[in-house]
Amino acid sequence: MTAPHNPSSERVLILAPLGRDARIAQSLMGEATIASLIVRDLDGMIAGLVETAGAVVVTEEALQGVDLSPLAAWISDQPPWSDMPFVVLVRHGAGAERNPAATRLSELLGNVSFVERPFHPTTLISVVRAALRGRRRQYEARARLEALRVERQHYLDLFENIDAGFCTFEMKFDEAGRAVDYRFIETNPAFEAQTGLTNAAGRWMRELAPDHDAHWFEIYGRVAMTGEPVRFESSARELGQRWYDVHAFRLDKPEQRRVAALFNDITPRRQLEARLRQLNEGLETQVAERTAERDRVWRNSRDLLTVVGIDGVFRAVNPAWTAILGHPHEEVVGRSFREFIWPDDLKVTEAALREASDARDLTNFENRFRHLDGTPRWFSWRTSAEGDLIYAYGREITAEKQQASALAQAEEALRQSQKLEAVGQLTGGVAHDFNNLLTIIRSSVDFLRRPDLPEERRRRYVDAISETTDRAARLTGQLLAFARRQALNPEVFEVGACVCSLTDMLDTVTGARVNVQSSLPERPCFVKADRSQFETALVNMAVNARDAMNGEGTLKLRVICGAGLPSIRGHAASGRPFVAVSLTDTGEGIAPDIISQIFEPFYTTKEIGKGTGLGLSQVFGFAKQSGGDVAVESTQGAGAAFTIYLPEVEEAAEPAPALRTNRPAPVGGGRRVLIVEDNVEVGGFATQTLQDLGYVTSWAMNASEALVMLKDPDASFDVVFSDVVMPGVNGVDLAREIRRLTPDLPIVLTSGYSDVLAQEGRSGFELLQKPYSVEDLSRVLRLAISSSLESGR
Repeated sequence: MTAPHNPSSERVLILAPLGRDARIAQSLMGEATIASLIVRDLDGMIAGLVETAGAVVVTEEALQGVDLSPLAAWISDQPPWSDMPFVVLVRHGAGAERNPAATRLSELLGNVSFVERPFHPTTLISVVRAALRGRRRQYEARARLEALRVERQHYLDLFENIDAGFCTFEMKFDEAGRAVDYRFIETNPAFEAQTGLTNAAGRWMRELAPDHDAHWFEIYGRVAMTGEPVRFESSARELGQRWYDVHAFRLDKPEQRRVAALFNDITPRRQLEARLRQLNEGLETQVAERTAERDRVWRNSRDLLTVVGIDGVFRAVNPAWTAILGHPHEEVVGRSFREFIWPDDLKVTEAALREASDARDLTNFENRFRHLDGTPRWFSWRTSAEGDLIYAYGREITAEKQQASALAQAEEALRQSQKLEAVGQLTGGVAHDFNNLLTIIRSSVDFLRRPDLPEERRRRYVDAISETTDRAARLTGQLLAFARRQALNPEVFEVGACVCSLTDMLDTVTGARVNVQSSLPERPCFVKADRSQFETALVNMAVNARDAMNGEGTLKLRVICGAGLPSIRGHAASGRPFVAVSLTDTGEGIAPDIISQIFEPFYTTKEIGKGTGLGLSQVFGFAKQSGGDVAVESTQGAGAAFTIYLPEVEEAAEPAPALRTNRPAPVGGGRRVLIVEDNVEVGGFATQTLQDLGYVTSWAMNASEALVMLKDPDASFDVVFSDVVMPGVNGVDLAREIRRLTPDLPIVLTSGYSDVLAQEGRSGFELLQKPYSVEDLSRVLRLAISSSLESGR
């Protein structure tokens, strides 16, 4: 029910459905500054009572001919403090003493006053105010009851939750007036925990502990008879030889002989005191022995022991200072550590001293002190501070440091040897494959120089050079993929659709005796990666699986969306969603001793001529550069499973651009091209090639020259064709500057390899990979110019 300070708790409800009685009553109360509310019927009045009210004014006719049971139920359900006052307006001469109906209303309403109509305004206001005063007293009673309830609850909470045991009991005396027993009235949970007595309420102490010590009854009997509280400590043999600290006082009237006891089990303290007394008996002897022992440790310790002030001055040092550092220990006392510290370690030692002075004990702090012969000695220190003194223990670790240094040098030499071995393997593989390719090119060129070579053979050798160039480009691409230095062309694509489109190709690649099965997810899952490299990786893994099965078996492709990235080769796992694409074969599996080497470039277990050893290295490099990883699981004799993990992304807002088709090289049509290339041979070749295709060319050797030529008011270029790797400003930074100066000028970048491209991407610029053909060069330039013209319309 609403609190007394709520205005609605002083509100008077008015129910007078006939005539103007309700408006008149409300007007009179308004003049008397009494808040009121007119209700339309009995249900409205009950609703107002449920909300809250200070009193009710109701006409007798409003209570006639209606079901009064809901009102009776509300009156019956009032809390004990509440007795809602009702003022009933009756017709003249229909008071309770002459009107049986009024008598029934009085029995129903309880706290009711009758006012006969017509009435004088002051009569009604007086009765209403009297009713409101009574209601206020009810609110005050409620507040007092609530305070008592809260106080009682506080007592119960304290009673139930205090750590100290508490109980109340009534004493029993014999005919001679001696206390012989007591019966428990109430106990708290701590009572049971500290005494071991369960269900004690209502039971006598002699029943619970028949041989309970008599002095407990005597002490409590005096408290009950005299009313004087007592505080004492005593033991209770019957309660397990426990000791208690007790505060007892009388409760209620003296004739009730009731006592309350608050107590704590102090058995551990008393046992400790007993042990302390035993220790104190031989303390002087023990102190003397310990002092002698400490002195022996101090004198005979092979490590440095010292007491140093927070000012850094030695207060005491043990003889080991002489044995280890050569300084007579008596000459060290009274001098600052700064006189003995190795100069390079002065600052860190001063910082360590400040830390130790702040009572932050040091552990394994290392520094060097100067030997008497001028050489450094390494020490590992532990400290403990007390007041203005620091107690320090220093263990010499000079030999350990020398061993660690020698070990580090050996490890570095081993790492360098391993690096050289890896570089040797890599360069050997690269030299082998490139020498094969160069042999084809060199032989073809030698034949092409013959003047009498038939046209058919000439075309054959030209095609051989072209195909060998493509193979060399693929070889360098695989190397860059392993090194994670290839320039990727990432796009958002749906993995399931891509894998599905590759199935026919994989059937062809693996052969008719390999059964390719695929399992795709029900929902689409997207990744942002170079689609071409992704497809190449799947083909490389499929070819490896085919060879592992000797061309016959089952190859299962499976795509899982929202997979977690497990810990692979010691790298931490990741909880973000990844798309997992796995290929599982039924081959012979991979031997455990070589599984760690399979991703190394040029590593292969295949026969000579049947593999380059770059397939899996491309898979590894592509996955790592795309923000993912590749895992392999294999049981020898039961096949292997390779899984590529790529970060899952949201579907792209716009579809990826359609793949460009190969067309004959378009002519330049007099378009002006600014070539930026620092390599003289490549720059000259590009210039001659573009001029042959009908372009007008200008050549800058570096970014600075290019910017000067672009700022020339007489120069006008349709496109910039720039290398990426150049001394000074690289091609990507040059392109950004050109875009800032001339936003509409198209830019095409070219590179065979670039750290900038591998780490930062193309930054939105068109990229032509080296080596490129004349057709590719002309087509890319023409498309860049066309796109610029279309966007400028």
